[in-house]
Amino acid sequence: MSISSRTARTVRILGVASATAALALGAAGNALACNIRDFSAVASCDDNGKGLITVKDIDSSGKTATVTVYLESNGADAKQIGEQTVNGTKDGATITFSEDWAANSQYRVHVKVNGLVDEDIKPLLTTPGKACQTAETTPPASDTPTPSAPASPSDSAAPSASASDSAAPVPAGDNSPSPAAGTSNLAETGASSSTPMIAGIAGGLVVIGGGAVFFGMRRRSASKVG
Repeated sequence: MSISSRTARTVRILGVASATAALALGAAGNALACNIRDFSAVASCDDNGKGLITVKDIDSSGKTATVTVYLESNGADAKQIGEQTVNGTKDGATITFSEDWAANSQYRVHVKVNGLVDEDIKPLLTTPGKACQTAETTPPASDTPTPSAPASPSDSAAPSASASDSAAPVPAGDNSPSPAAGTSNLAETGASSSTPMIAGIAGGLVVIGGGAVFFGMRRRSASKVG
């Protein structure tokens, strides 16, 4: 075998070894690189019956991933549940979203790692067929109200003032005697109630006197004629 043949064989062997090494390094690199398969999501309930959505990252490179969870409705995002970051580990790092999910609901979990991953976990997360049940708590027994002590006489309202105290004072009356019933206002000017009687008697006497004078004059005239 010539030297050139040996050289060519050596070169071929080195080429195959280099290619094998490159493939091995490439496979190792791909194994270490972060990808969407490093992430998983599950819906569960905590000890208090509250709903949870837990996302796990097993990317051993420890790169920071931003995880966003959306509630799906009719193939579209109904609302954003939340967004958190996680740094994967070989054993797996987890983040938890509080969500009172309904049975058989669907959630879209999106993962983004700068320059490496920007996609959803497939398939969509579907919650179990039975929703979480909140643990029932027994309300504390209400305290029996303590009856209030009866009011003592001293606590009762003070007695109202006596009638003699509340009644208005009677003004001092006029000491002069009241005028007798039936008297007219003439009593206030010095006349008495007998004045009309006296006037009537006087009028009668005047009439009688006038009649006596008339009859006397008539008799005198008759005597002169006879």
